[in-house]
Order: sequence, then structure tokens, then C-alpha cells
Amino acid sequence: MDELLADLSKKIKDGTYPPGSQLPSGRKLADDYDVSQSTISRAVAKLRERGVLVGRPGRGVFVAESDRR
Repeated sequence: MDELLADLSKKIKDGTYPPGSQLPSGRKLADDYDVSQSTISRAVAKLRERGVLVGRPGRGVFVAESDRR
């Protein structure tokens, strides 16, 4: 999961996923990274704890607008 976290963080920092953008679905990320959806969920939860991502109920997970990244 460390590699997954590092890659998602890199993509956020390099602008692949800019502030305010929605992450792809958990299913899409799981397919892209060839991991289970539960692994994606754990990685997203870690990034949410760090303030990098924010969840919007019924809408999805988005890159935080703040500079806490």
C-alpha cells in the first residue's frame, strides 16, 4: 500500500489530480493499480486523514483545496 500512497500523492502534487478535482472511482483505481477496492479504500482513508483528500457524501472523493498537501 505504500507504493499506492506514494503514487497517488505524486499525482496530486504534480497536478494529475489538481485541487478540487474528483478522484476516479474506487473500482477504476483498483483496476488501474491492480489491487482490491479495500486497498484503495484504506489508501484514500489515509490521505483523508492527512488532509490531502476530502469526501463529499453522495458525490465522491476530491483533492483538498488547501495547501496541506
